[in-house]
Amino acid sequence: MKRSILHLDLDTFFVSCERLLDSKLNGKPILVGGTGSRGVVSAASYEARTFGVHSGMSMKMARMMCPEAIVIRGNAGTYSKFSKMVTDILQENVPVLEKASVDEFYVDMSGMDKFFGCYKYAGELRHKIIKETGLPISFGLSENKTVSKIATGEAKPNNQLKIDYGMEKTFLSPLSVRKIPGVGDKTYQTLCHLGIKEVKVLQQMPREMVENVLGKNGSILWQKANGIDHSPVIEYHERKSISNERTFGKNTTDMDLLTRYITAMTENLAYLLRNGNKMTACISIKIRYSDFNTYSKQVKLPYTSADHILIPTALELFHKLYDKRLLVRLVGVRFSDLTSGSYQISIFEDTKKTTQLYEAMDKIRSRYGSRSVIRANCMDVHSIGNDFNPFNGEPPTVLAHRNA
Repeated sequence: MKRSILHLDLDTFFVSCERLLDSKLNGKPILVGGTGSRGVVSAASYEARTFGVHSGMSMKMARMMCPEAIVIRGNAGTYSKFSKMVTDILQENVPVLEKASVDEFYVDMSGMDKFFGCYKYAGELRHKIIKETGLPISFGLSENKTVSKIATGEAKPNNQLKIDYGMEKTFLSPLSVRKIPGVGDKTYQTLCHLGIKEVKVLQQMPREMVENVLGKNGSILWQKANGIDHSPVIEYHERKSISNERTFGKNTTDMDLLTRYITAMTENLAYLLRNGNKMTACISIKIRYSDFNTYSKQVKLPYTSADHILIPTALELFHKLYDKRLLVRLVGVRFSDLTSGSYQISIFEDTKKTTQLYEAMDKIRSRYGSRSVIRANCMDVHSIGNDFNPFNGEPPTVLAHRNA
């Protein structure tokens, strides 16, 4: 059976949400992101993009390039609510849904042509989302995820595009290799140095040659350029929480030890959030005393996955909850009210340097283990690290629970 894969992407999502809240912003150049001098652009309206502004650019530079732009510090909670509205509509109306990010979705519509025209049904679904949420959304429809995603990019803004079976290579051929998913700055520069700027040149090259230059990634890139992608749509299941607990071999009142464990557990969970493209809006601390009485305290906070926000919050909760007169048997940290989205969404209040620091640390952890980069005061806190990705499948709620 031929596959029919739909890719949907909410256009300039953060900007569109802000315009729903304030119609005076319609038609004007908008920048969403950090409002300070060291802030970063998280989203730019099409009006601002005509000045050369793009996401990831420093806000200072963006303001210089587009001085008439209206700058808004983003609200992750607001965007997550709008994202959930779209997610709910899709879950009610499609057989298999994958939520790739806060504003991006894949749908497997294979076999639906027997009952509906897939393209017609996708168009009706798109208009339903626009009508019920007010958000502009574009889609691409083809036989695989790669071609559909690229088609969505070509359909924007606020439009739709279908690539017929057998026309994948023809559609991709005249496009820039930069439009292939997974081609970043470094890969693009390498391809340009080889004289490969258009997809058609990559299509004509022997697969082995591309693999020799770019390694295993070269083989994947060649397949995508030729419209080959067998990756499945992974059904979306929103995980509600992740947690980490520590039972001590000997009950303790050592405040320094307790705070180091809270810090280490929170740091590890924050890494798992970022690694799973998730954020949390609720953090809880749990304490079990030697008499087995257990207490917990939680606090709501704006969506984040940043250590420098989560760790101080966790420690503050712990100090409010802890009764220093009693011996502690167990401590735990729990993140709940999770939503999809990378740390990029939280840079409204942070600098680009901070974001790059997390990216660098997480890259090392992904390669060498979650304990390869840790805070100095947590170096003697053992058996905290957990490299298991809790957002693939349905693992146990508690990620680690060992005697210390």
